[in-house]
Amino acid sequence: MSNLNIRKVAVLGAGVMGAQIAAHLINARVPVLLFDLPAKEGPKNGIALKAIENLKKLSPAPFGVKDDAQYLTPANYEDDIAKLAECDVVIEAIAERMDWKHDLYKKVAPHIGPNAIFATNTSGLSITELSHGFDAELKARFCGVHFFNPPRYMHLVELIPTAQTKPEILDQLESFLTSVVGKGVVRAKDTPNFIANRVGVFSILAVVAEAKKFGLRFDEVDDLTGSRLGRAKSATFRTADVVGLDTLAHVIKTMQDNLKDDPFHPVYETPAVLAGLVAKGALGQKTGGGFYRKEGKAIKVLDPNTGEYVDGGGKADELVGRILKRPPAERLKLLRESEHPQAQFLWSIFRDVFHYIGVHLQSIAENARDVDLAIRWGFGWNEGPFEGWQAAGWTQVAQWVKEDIEAGKALSNVPLPAWVFEGPVATNGGVHGAEGSWSPAEARFVPRSNLPVYERQVFRAALLGETGARDPKTFGKTLFENEHVRAWTDDRAGEDDVVIVSFKSKMNTIGPGVLDGLTKAIEIAEGGYKGVVVWQPTSLKLGTPGGPFSAGANLEEAMPAFMMGGAKGIEPFVKKFQDSMMRVKYANVPVVAAVSGIALGGGCELMLHSAKRVAHVETYVGLVEVGVGLVPSGGGLKEAALRAADAAQAIGAAPSDMLRFLQKSFENAAMAKVSGSAIEARAMGYLKPSDTIVFNVFELLDAAKKEARAMSQAGYRPPLRATQIPVGGRSVIATIKASLVGMRDGRFISDHDFLIASRIAEAVCGGDVEAGSTVDEEWLLMLERRAFVELLGTQKTQERIMGMLQTGKPVRN
Repeated sequence: MSNLNIRKVAVLGAGVMGAQIAAHLINARVPVLLFDLPAKEGPKNGIALKAIENLKKLSPAPFGVKDDAQYLTPANYEDDIAKLAECDVVIEAIAERMDWKHDLYKKVAPHIGPNAIFATNTSGLSITELSHGFDAELKARFCGVHFFNPPRYMHLVELIPTAQTKPEILDQLESFLTSVVGKGVVRAKDTPNFIANRVGVFSILAVVAEAKKFGLRFDEVDDLTGSRLGRAKSATFRTADVVGLDTLAHVIKTMQDNLKDDPFHPVYETPAVLAGLVAKGALGQKTGGGFYRKEGKAIKVLDPNTGEYVDGGGKADELVGRILKRPPAERLKLLRESEHPQAQFLWSIFRDVFHYIGVHLQSIAENARDVDLAIRWGFGWNEGPFEGWQAAGWTQVAQWVKEDIEAGKALSNVPLPAWVFEGPVATNGGVHGAEGSWSPAEARFVPRSNLPVYERQVFRAALLGETGARDPKTFGKTLFENEHVRAWTDDRAGEDDVVIVSFKSKMNTIGPGVLDGLTKAIEIAEGGYKGVVVWQPTSLKLGTPGGPFSAGANLEEAMPAFMMGGAKGIEPFVKKFQDSMMRVKYANVPVVAAVSGIALGGGCELMLHSAKRVAHVETYVGLVEVGVGLVPSGGGLKEAALRAADAAQAIGAAPSDMLRFLQKSFENAAMAKVSGSAIEARAMGYLKPSDTIVFNVFELLDAAKKEARAMSQAGYRPPLRATQIPVGGRSVIATIKASLVGMRDGRFISDHDFLIASRIAEAVCGGDVEAGSTVDEEWLLMLERRAFVELLGTQKTQERIMGMLQTGKPVRN
């Protein structure tokens, strides 16, 4: 396979999807031309320019940092069409109208470069029909590429070829989308709505039909079909409101119009309640009402019988809730046998989806793996439908589904295909096994793609039932393991020269046991390895990727010391934490933090003290201790003072001018600011320009190991200990406090907030010394420690800590 060197991408269409796809490509540092029609008034690029401005206002934010909007180049089809020749990939993303797309293709096709890939972002239109009218050469470079909304955050991209698409084009695009853009790519057949929307929307229609049959409320259904089933918290009807009821209706209409021979076709009728809401303009969240409507602070839910909004609060029955906590096989058996309408509803929606995917697997996907990954990554399920079926007992569940079909209880009377009951799948006990995942068309288990890009994924997304997959909690050679940490190496040839440390605490919080394990791992690495990587296997959840690097210090583990010795009893733990961070910083091998998800408080401080950071783009970093009434005390403020001193010395700034180098770090800590991405963390100073940002979380460990190895091979030495750090001193502290007084007196912050912020100012400025005085790291750590212990002794901080432990939410006092 030849490498695809993508220098520039054109996105055709500056609507909701086109503009956000363009924004995420900019996040990935890919230059983009964003095309739209020439504006009838004002600048010719007015439509694209307006779209770019709108991107800055959207939530969730399409850009990793808003200022990156400047790198998105607006264009129009009249003045700039010749620039398409400069682009290696052209993605069309205009409205879902076949005739409009064909009109645009006639205009742009002559200008697309002879080697460029041409792709359409469509949620369900036929890729083959869209390619009609192309010459053979362009047809060979044309395919579908279906991003999910919002493109920055949704992991799934479906890649859809036609019969004429060259295989190498698909391989090149899959590699680019996987590594550069950070997506999970699934190849789908060219059938209406492809895989994820086909199965996902059928699942929604089944929920609507079965809820009506069993007389359940919409909020009751959402409580049953959300996190209790390991699916998105917004469940079914809230998700529909967020997506937009008009969008949902459009996708259903695509299935109605194009699947007339489907045995499930009657199910594709637009539900009357949905049609009614769309007809009156109640399109969900974007219009202020759909299945739900906010009235003041209350969330009301639609009563389908009256058409009125009523008080919410429908919940799962306690009995059904207990059943859902049982193991998969027992859970489905109990749901099926129960006479409770909620249980019968749940069994029915499981059965309906199992029935549907069994019948349609061969027509919509190459194999069962692609169905499961598409639903997990596109709809946020923790396990795909085939995984759920297999986990509950393949043969028994198949028999139950068969019995319901024959009894007329299913949504169609079409039987399950023969491969479900006999042959390799029955023998294996499901569609996923040691040899891969079942393909009915090939009548065999198909292994995973062996594209070189996947060699960067030490752990690929695992499937339940797939034996032989690497388990990140047991893979490799364990050097030592206890209840707090596991230290191990990737024992494949050429990969076993770096020690990997993974925490085992809840949310990967850091207590004394984790600190001891981290120190021991560094000692082992110094004895014969090239480096240490701190990486958490929870960054590979079954559903959608991403997880906590560390939520910070383990407050619960420190509570016994507090109960025994009061605030002063905590000081040894704080000192141990600080000493451990210094051990990380001055280790004789590079310690690399492989960061994803959240890195808060002590997790952020561990990251700051590492020799290098490799961060997944969706990493949220911050020193958030003020939320529990404390100050950062693991060296985070000390590192801020060091970096400010370095920046000031680099330009020869006067000591009195130190505030401008400290301002950002002070505000970050005092306001508990958390970055909205790794890109923003770099702008905030938590990541250095030399740190690496990766876009696919499954590549994080490999990238971090390579960084550690490269640093070692380049002759890594730890930094020399700083003993002459110039600080801002009391004059800068006074300036900061003066602004805090104004905020306190204006009641923007409380008296306790003022106290905490003052202590932060004292720590980053080096305490009560003259401006320009020099101190060492131990002095700065002492200031942090002293402030922490003092604040912990106050009633208001204790109230904040107890509030956080009990409710998980900050207390304002």
